[in-house]
Amino acid sequence: MPEEDGAVLMARLYLPDDRVGSHFGSSKEGYGVDRIDTRTLKISRIENADREAEEYISDGRGTVRIMGRGNVRGATGMATGVTSYFYRTRGSREWLPLGDYDMQTREGFNPYAVDFDKDVAYGFRKKDGRLALYSVSLDGAKREELIYTRPDVDVDGLVRIGRRKRVVGVSYATDVRHTVYFDPELKTLIASLGKALPKQPQIRIVDSSLDESKLLIWAGSDNDPGVYYLFDRAAKKLGILMTVRPELEGVTLATVKPVSYPAADGTMVPAYLTLPPGSDGRNLPAIVMPHGGPGARDEWGFNWLSQYYAARGYAVLQPNFRGSAGYGDAWFQENGFRSWKVAIGDVNDAGRWLVRQGIADPARLAIVGWSYGGYAALQSAVADPGLFKAVVAIAPVTDLAALKEEWRYWTNFRLMRDYIGSGPHVREGSPAQNASSIRVPVLLFHGALDRNVGIAQSRLMASRLKEAGVPSELVSWDHLDHYLEDSAVRADMLRRSDTFLRSAMKM
Repeated sequence: MPEEDGAVLMARLYLPDDRVGSHFGSSKEGYGVDRIDTRTLKISRIENADREAEEYISDGRGTVRIMGRGNVRGATGMATGVTSYFYRTRGSREWLPLGDYDMQTREGFNPYAVDFDKDVAYGFRKKDGRLALYSVSLDGAKREELIYTRPDVDVDGLVRIGRRKRVVGVSYATDVRHTVYFDPELKTLIASLGKALPKQPQIRIVDSSLDESKLLIWAGSDNDPGVYYLFDRAAKKLGILMTVRPELEGVTLATVKPVSYPAADGTMVPAYLTLPPGSDGRNLPAIVMPHGGPGARDEWGFNWLSQYYAARGYAVLQPNFRGSAGYGDAWFQENGFRSWKVAIGDVNDAGRWLVRQGIADPARLAIVGWSYGGYAALQSAVADPGLFKAVVAIAPVTDLAALKEEWRYWTNFRLMRDYIGSGPHVREGSPAQNASSIRVPVLLFHGALDRNVGIAQSRLMASRLKEAGVPSELVSWDHLDHYLEDSAVRADMLRRSDTFLRSAMKM
């Protein structure tokens, strides 16, 4: 709350509680909003529990102006993936329909923020198959205005600063991420900081003081994890607060180059190439590293995985294969599972390009991936058993039918079922169902508490590889989830993967 120090609004799930005198005592359940004084812990209810509510957006001044209600299907209570948004005009408590948004197809207006002064909601809607930024007035007229669009990529980031979360710009990623500032003073300031920090071209306003006289700035690059600065606008003084990865101070890191390569059908696929520092880029051990998702994309900047492998002497190529998000509907296709042949074809073509360019030694070409990237790594070895000489898959999907069943008793089961689809691609596109096609060693990593992709996926893959006589190993950790957020574990994983790759490729 900007004008009330220590007060916050917090959305929370209410559960029935019949304890006498309990603030939480209520026969109603659902999603609501509380105002909490963080100094006294006094709680007052701002929005009563609503069983269908799943999202609230305030105006940054303490008033909830937008609510999203999830649509469910029939008595089963299965989610449809469609959120119906409602809004209030200023000073009113009545909810009025704003519109529907379908998370599966990305159709409709998806609100992100309310501008108190302009009395509008900012959000994203598709234009010509790509996301664009729009505003919709909240005065009852619902006037819609296109704010910013791109003909080549999705406009997907809203830039907000300060305790009022003022909307000051929008961002999108081509080869690199760009920010367009609506505020002229901030636009000039960022341009000046760019000249002052030429080796840190990625500059982002992270936050600000209430009056925006002091700004928290992050600046970094592909070979610099970044530094947080405090900028005093009145004094025009920039001071260092902290470095993001101080252990890497003084270490020469690799540069990342945006490239593109032709897929088998001639489509040019964007990618990022990281070469070992000081390397001539010729005849190197190399790794293709497909990203997770599949509804995601890689961007230019510091990446701890690719930097580690580059430091160990590998060239690393990160392809934004078809099935990646960020480039619009045509590039996304039906998603990387339903359209696996195109996605995996693009991933394998990345490896072939490295060899044709003379960057990769064909006898020392490997593939490493996490989550969907792990799936892609395994499935690439099914699709072309002779291309990669070793596979590392971290928290991978390995069986599409089993992935659907993991969500059987969750409200989003129908969404996952439809996302993965039915038909021959479910078996053909499942590495565990085609393990006998794999001809190279495989190393699997997985956390036993993974709720994104259950560890049963890796256990199934390991058993199928053993049955097929494929050299493989599964390394797991009982206490970690999908992201393996433990420094010692990640360091161990990196060392093990490097040792495995060197052994498999006889380096």
